[in-house]
Order: sequence, then structure tokens, then C-alpha cells
Amino acid sequence: MNKVYPSAAAALDGIVHDGQLMAVGGFGLCGIPEALIDALQASGVKDLTVISNNAGVDGFGLGKLLQTRQIRKMISSYVGENKEFERQYLSGELQLEFTPQGTLAEKLRAGGAGIPAFFTKTGVGTIVAEGKELREFDGHTYVMERALTPEVSLVKAYMADKSGNLVFRKTARNFNPNVAQAGKITVVEVEKIVETGALDPDAVHLPGIFVHRIVLNETPEKRIEQRTVRKAAA
Repeated sequence: MNKVYPSAAAALDGIVHDGQLMAVGGFGLCGIPEALIDALQASGVKDLTVISNNAGVDGFGLGKLLQTRQIRKMISSYVGENKEFERQYLSGELQLEFTPQGTLAEKLRAGGAGIPAFFTKTGVGTIVAEGKELREFDGHTYVMERALTPEVSLVKAYMADKSGNLVFRKTARNFNPNVAQAGKITVVEVEKIVETGALDPDAVHLPGIFVHRIVLNETPEKRIEQRTVRKAAA
């Protein structure tokens, strides 16, 4: 089955709508589906609830969707590096469900595995646990966390075959496999597409059963989120 679409816009056509729960892979600006985010912005859908480790930076990544006010709520772990995020949150314009990073990864993994909820010590005794079920196991208190199952997941990988088997590249893998597995429909942006069967099965990081649509972006921008350089010698 050929899952390749001719453009990012075509890959999102018919599957994105207002008020949707959506997950987006990436960690900061590393491993983000740039072309799919641009196409989502161009689609004009709004009132989105977006699950992502963070929301990009001002004017790039998910920061673009914040600028156009298409995101109503973020389910995130890290909310720094984005002044517009800060402004909207502090003014009450943007809702935030703050989630510890490991818990966020597990909520996505559980969603992909069909596990509706799990217990963790992380967050017990903090605002993270407010309103959630607490239970004791072996003398320790745990908080129950519900799994996440987004309607659509947007993912970045390095390479795919036409059946959707994926290869990620180094740290750009980050949240992407969990996001891909959790989504009811998963759209993947890649830099290279090969014929089905061309990938060594042992090199495949995520099987194509989790992937529904693929789009090629051979020249992603790959911005550096924070560049630190040594001062020139006197």
C-alpha cells in the first residue's frame, strides 16, 4: 500500500478540523514536522488542543500556530523559549495542562498500547496531582494518569519506505515514536522515501502499521534553538 501524499496540505486534507485533539512530535525544534505544521497553519483550523513537549519558539514550529491563535490548549512539559506562549497563558487566552516530561511520554506510550491509565509517583503532592485519583501501593502514594489518544498525530522521521516503516535520526527521534503510536491517524514528514523492502528490517525503528500518510520534505530548515559560541580571542 502506497501511503505517500504529494504535499503536506494533501496529507492533512480531510482529517483535520476545529476543536481537535492533536499530538505533534519533537523536542524543542529538534525533530519537528515543519512542513506539516505550516500546512496545518494554512488550513485555518482552530480551537486545537495540542499535545507536545513544548510549543516551539516565537514564529517557528508550533509557535506559528500560537501567533495565529489556532491553539486553544497545550498539553506540555516545557513552556519556556516562547514569549507569545507566556503572554497568552498569563493573560488567560491559552489553557495549559502542565505535565512532567516522563509522564507525558508514558501517557502517549500508554495510549498507543491500549492502556487507559497508569499510576506514577511523579507529581504526588504538587499541583500536577490536583483533582486526580491517588492510591497507595506498598506504602507509597501514586497518582493516576490517563493515557492520551490524539485524533491526529504529526510526526517527523528521517526516512520511510512507501509502506510507512520509519527510520529516525539520532536525537530527532525523541517523542516521535510515542506520538506516532498514540495517534488514531498518523501523518509523517520525512526527508527520504525508499521503495518498500529497501530498508533492513533490523534498522526499522517504527513499523508502518502505525503510519497512515507520508509526505516528503527533502530540505527542512532544522533551526538551532539556542546557539552558544565562544568569544573570539583578543
